[in-house]
Amino acid sequence: MSMEYSVPLYWRNRINYYRLIGGKCKKCGRIFFPPYNRCPYCGSDEIEPVELPRTGKLLTYTVSYNPPEGYKLQTPLIIGLVDLGVAKVVAQITDAQPDELKEGMDVEAVVRRIREDRTAGLIHYAYKFRPLVKQE
Repeated sequence: MSMEYSVPLYWRNRINYYRLIGGKCKKCGRIFFPPYNRCPYCGSDEIEPVELPRTGKLLTYTVSYNPPEGYKLQTPLIIGLVDLGVAKVVAQITDAQPDELKEGMDVEAVVRRIREDRTAGLIHYAYKFRPLVKQE
């Protein structure tokens, strides 16, 4: 596997990998994810970063038993659409098997390892979602 990112570039972008950062339009007030340079709703370029909630509802999900290269050890690969209340996010679902998931269940964001660049030794982490364990 060749190095896809340099260590300095990865380090500069680490906030976006580890935190759920969206964009908020100063003109229309809409929040969106991922953040863009222009508001997808009104076209304004007055965008500020906003941290999104770390909990939400699993709207739907799909399961891949033949995931792309680099994700083979994570089979079955579960990708879900999560509603955070202010924005919707597509992300990997972790710490659960497909038969344990239900549409509408509460989920929370966690940081997990996603892959390793063996050439550079760089380990890539990112947010994923897991079922929320209720404290009694």
